[in-house]
Amino acid sequence: MTIHISNAPCSWGVDDPKNPHLPPYEKVLKEAAQAGYKSIELGPWTYLPTDPQVLTEKLNQYGLSLVAGTIFDDLVSEENFPAMIELTHNICRNLSKVPTATKTHGDNFPSPYLVIIDFGNAERARLAGQYHKAPRLSDSDWQRMMSHITEISRIAQEYGVRPVIHPHAGGCIEYADEIEQLVQDIPHSVAGLCLDTGHLYYSDMDPITWLGRYFDRIDYIHFKDVNDTVFRDVIAREVDFFSACAEGVMCPIGKGAIDYPAVRAFLAERNYQGWITIEQERDPRNADGSLHDVTESLRYLNSVGF
Repeated sequence: MTIHISNAPCSWGVDDPKNPHLPPYEKVLKEAAQAGYKSIELGPWTYLPTDPQVLTEKLNQYGLSLVAGTIFDDLVSEENFPAMIELTHNICRNLSKVPTATKTHGDNFPSPYLVIIDFGNAERARLAGQYHKAPRLSDSDWQRMMSHITEISRIAQEYGVRPVIHPHAGGCIEYADEIEQLVQDIPHSVAGLCLDTGHLYYSDMDPITWLGRYFDRIDYIHFKDVNDTVFRDVIAREVDFFSACAEGVMCPIGKGAIDYPAVRAFLAERNYQGWITIEQERDPRNADGSLHDVTESLRYLNSVGF
């Protein structure tokens, strides 16, 4: 089993490029390398340098490659879609011109990936993890989102970037029935899946069960861990997803509720050969703790056989 482990800028609290509290991008690159990672995600567009030459120089300086870029936005509305088309071209053009992660892989499609996440419905964000309370999209809104994701995926493939759809707590693709509908509506030839252990747990799905259920559709995996005490508290108070992250619902790998030795045994049994990216979403004002946490997460995964 050959598994490569990377990290992402969200472990330093980098989700919104307009947030005034973000750490300098060179701190993120330097600390990722210092913690032992060889690859990192691009993070939100414009956080890392958008000039491919400058970005290449910075990645080389820290011995890093890019494993993926991310679209994290409203994918439902028609009015937002032109901006998403432009963003897809920008990210994928960038990924096609800079050092990207090794293409060692098994049956899953190789990196680099475009991680496609719907997020932008305030009520869904507030009711993340609450299956029975969260409002669902109408059939027409769902089909429009599927059409948008299909077009984004087509553009990514033109650049040699593999599109993967990421069900996300607080987005409009979150729960078991929505994932099931997604895989029926979008074939694997169009886009793969990026399942996330922490988001599965957050939305009341056992990570190993769901990794197994859709294993043949998975090209890329995200790892998180969830502090169950904080989780139960924020769910009871109907705290929105990113406020829950600021309260520490995500913790270093091995410190939370997810059984990573069992995840490792499952992936070994299924001979997963691809990339795994660790994410620990947090408030960027707490980014001074990131180096410790990303180091401990990698050390823990190494200790249980990754």
